[in-house]
Amino acid sequence: MMVPADGPDANKTAGGERSRLFVYNGGFLYQRRVRRILQLAGYRISLGRPQPDDLVGIWGNSPTAHRGRAVAAKRGAALLRVEDAFLRSLHPGRAGEPPLGLLLDRSGLHFDPEQPSDLSQLLSTHPLDDTHLLNRARAGIERMREAHLSKYSGYDIAQPHPDPGYVLVVDQTLNDASVRASKADRARFLEMLVFAQEENPGSRILIKTHPETARGFRQGYFTAADAQAPNISLLTDRLSPWTLLEGATAVYTVSSQLGFEAILAGHKPRIFGQPFYAGWGLTQDEAPLTRRQRRLTRAQLFAAAMILYPTWYDPHHDRLGQLEDALGAMEAETRAWREDHKGWTASGMRLWKRRPLQQFFGRHGKLSFAEDRGKVRTLGRPHMVWAGKATPQDEASARIEDGFLRSRGLGAELVPPLALVTDHLGIYYDPSRPSDLETWITRRAQLSDGQRGRAERLIEDLTRAGLSKYNLGGGIADLPEGHRILVPGQVEDDASILKGAGSARTNLDLLRAVRAANPEACVIYKPHPDVEAGLRVGQIETEGLADIVLHQADPAKLLTQVDELWTMTSLMGFEALLRGVKVTTLGAPFYAGWGLTTDLSETPARREARPDLAGLVHATLIDYPRYLDPVTGLPCTVEVALTRLASGDIPHPGLANRILSKLQGLFATYAHLWR
Repeated sequence: MMVPADGPDANKTAGGERSRLFVYNGGFLYQRRVRRILQLAGYRISLGRPQPDDLVGIWGNSPTAHRGRAVAAKRGAALLRVEDAFLRSLHPGRAGEPPLGLLLDRSGLHFDPEQPSDLSQLLSTHPLDDTHLLNRARAGIERMREAHLSKYSGYDIAQPHPDPGYVLVVDQTLNDASVRASKADRARFLEMLVFAQEENPGSRILIKTHPETARGFRQGYFTAADAQAPNISLLTDRLSPWTLLEGATAVYTVSSQLGFEAILAGHKPRIFGQPFYAGWGLTQDEAPLTRRQRRLTRAQLFAAAMILYPTWYDPHHDRLGQLEDALGAMEAETRAWREDHKGWTASGMRLWKRRPLQQFFGRHGKLSFAEDRGKVRTLGRPHMVWAGKATPQDEASARIEDGFLRSRGLGAELVPPLALVTDHLGIYYDPSRPSDLETWITRRAQLSDGQRGRAERLIEDLTRAGLSKYNLGGGIADLPEGHRILVPGQVEDDASILKGAGSARTNLDLLRAVRAANPEACVIYKPHPDVEAGLRVGQIETEGLADIVLHQADPAKLLTQVDELWTMTSLMGFEALLRGVKVTTLGAPFYAGWGLTTDLSETPARREARPDLAGLVHATLIDYPRYLDPVTGLPCTVEVALTRLASGDIPHPGLANRILSKLQGLFATYAHLWR
């Protein structure tokens, strides 16, 4: 359940009593996201002359801030200083992107050491000793590092980075307010460069330009002329700060946020200004602040600066949120940009799927459709193909398939998915070759506390909400007594059967095997919903093999009433594991072979890792798929997709789609008509 933000203004919510906030900067008026966050935080944007009990809003120490300060002083009103939060957007604000959060400070500016700010007071006086808070902080640091998130996260982490072993010197934008507040100028930056050379003789030195400088928005303090020495390079590429920090032997900065991230990455950076993160025992300070005597840990610094201080916005639910909401939104948007900004060419996609695919993959780059593989190569963009339509020519292509929390309704009824997987090695249902999912499962055999907590919360929320792949609902008849074994039917020409089934390759084979191994058990057969709907192949006679056949039963409810599940490759085996049900496989589905199931058929020998259930779930539902919020159209996390599926707040396809799905079932043998 979501709760309001943790910051100083967390007690104000939309609909409550609001403070009038008088502004004299046009950005407060035309930046819709800024207005909305302020409104949700309890402020009403106003024009005119404030009264003493009103507030005047100024944007940091911007060129227009003097107007607000003058009016506030004249009218006896207090100031509210507004700045972007430290996790902002893909690209700089000057590129037109809205912020994910704001810093709303009634005391001072976080980057100005002359006057204590709300942040500096938090760092000085807050206990910062709550176990839950610090665990959240550690998990937040880990998520930022693993997803390579920074204030601006629009960089390609696959791009080559410099060989490690260099000294990193951080440039900033010319006349930046934080630089001026630290009383620094170009001479100070040049002095910093000299220190870096003298303290690291013979080392390579990389001068990292600011993202706004790299994009041509603003000048920096360093120029190409400052990188004339053989061992000094000016780094203008848009690279991951986390990878750069990992390869650095030392970090030098005046007041850049990269100094804060250097601390989170394990460095003790050399600081030539007086930023908010200096003076707490985590930096080497050239100009120490005597009033900062407290010694903090990285987790405490992060907790104050990223959890308690900012006012975060949840773009999926249009409300104030927590750091975790901002991290999730940024993770999803950043992943989409990194995978899609070069554009895609797609093949093997049925006509009805093309609009959902555009929504998933076409926001940050062009997505075009082409069946001619020769034409695909001439376009020079990454290529994707629907996994079941891949040909030998598509060996280097990404394979696309539905995710595991797909929709409320069947794909065969042309209900668009909330989740898709993109696999560059193989595809999860084909055990004959490695897949990206196998890589993730192997990686998640070891989980941090934060990762484990997230996966366990997801399992709890999924099972409480009774969610499954299609979420069709349905009831459950009274089940016979005895040791109940659920046997889910499958679509017999489904790719998971063709690729992953063992000796049992039909629903009838499966039922016979279950009955032979369990002659006294109560065998419950559940036909596949696509088969029940008459859209796919797999209908059988179960007489003498099943004690009861459940039509249109809710799989989530059913799994709470059985003792075991036997399957060839059905996803219901994975859903049974989530609910603590023993699973036996007669094939090699993606969840078999890891020690969590009883496997009666051969599974790939490469599946040597032994993740627990939380590790399997993290890999399968958090790491592997991409999700799309059907309400906002934004990339989202599995948690947002879960809330949409649980609430049913999902647009349903219209009559034309339903008619087309029936025709597709009637003419399934003529699949080429629907490409």
